[in-house]
Amino acid sequence: MKEVPCWKLHGFPMLLLALALIGLGGWMLATLVLGVVVVAGAVVAFLTAIIIFSGLKLVGPNHGAVIVFFGKYLGSIRQSGLWFVVPWSGARHVSLQVRNFKTIILKVNDAEGSPVEIAAVIVFRVVDTEKALLEVENYGEFMEIQSKTAIRHIAAQYPYDLIDAEGVCLMDDGERIARELAEDLQERLSVAGLEVLDARITHLAYATEIASAMLQRQQAKAILAAKQIIVDGAVGIAQLAIDRIGDQSTALSHQERIALINNLLVSVVSEQGAQPVINVDLSELKRKASQATDKDAKDEEDKDA
Repeated sequence: MKEVPCWKLHGFPMLLLALALIGLGGWMLATLVLGVVVVAGAVVAFLTAIIIFSGLKLVGPNHGAVIVFFGKYLGSIRQSGLWFVVPWSGARHVSLQVRNFKTIILKVNDAEGSPVEIAAVIVFRVVDTEKALLEVENYGEFMEIQSKTAIRHIAAQYPYDLIDAEGVCLMDDGERIARELAEDLQERLSVAGLEVLDARITHLAYATEIASAMLQRQQAKAILAAKQIIVDGAVGIAQLAIDRIGDQSTALSHQERIALINNLLVSVVSEQGAQPVINVDLSELKRKASQATDKDAKDEEDKDA
């Protein structure tokens, strides 16, 4: 079954007709000459007015009404106002407004088996009044249960995040996750005549029992990434220094190149300020000191002579 328009007439003319019949019946009973014909006419007028009143249905703005006549679905009314339908029929009203539904925080396992907490907000509206009121017992409760099921299904397909890997994860691919969640929900809720306008993840975090361990892993990942950038920059600086020294036609031995590269890498990569160290050839210093001492001694001898 699906929604079909219900037969209806404008209600205000019928309301006026019912009021006129009541007035006519009252006037007939109020006449001084009472007879069988007068009483019968008054009764008929009153009964007709009652029948008309039983067929009047009021539909509010942006609401709908499902008309049921002795257990049979006659159709739906989507236009607001006062309407006259089949007398003695019942009307079940439903809101056609756009509504938000926020799920509770659910604890689920992601694709890697890690427990995560997740919640979502869903924007929906009723598009088929017959399905919403007659196909399911309570479309609000049905939507709530199916929303939880869809969230668990989507969360179990992807990991929370990815470390040194490519792919889709819950933390970094919010748009794709929201799109797949909306599509999954639409497929589940179509039986209830609901249209999913949007679905967004509002809460996503590791469960409490593993949150600290996962935070340390994320911090380690960030530190490693920063170290990699620093090392790449330090290697570039060392290479640039070697190239510029070579351009200036200054000959460097292999050992001197190694020492220069080592010093540059240490000074750039180190998190603390590098302390300069001067390498001195002690044997050369001793030789020069000895020559200076001998010279001083000779000068003293010449002065004494």
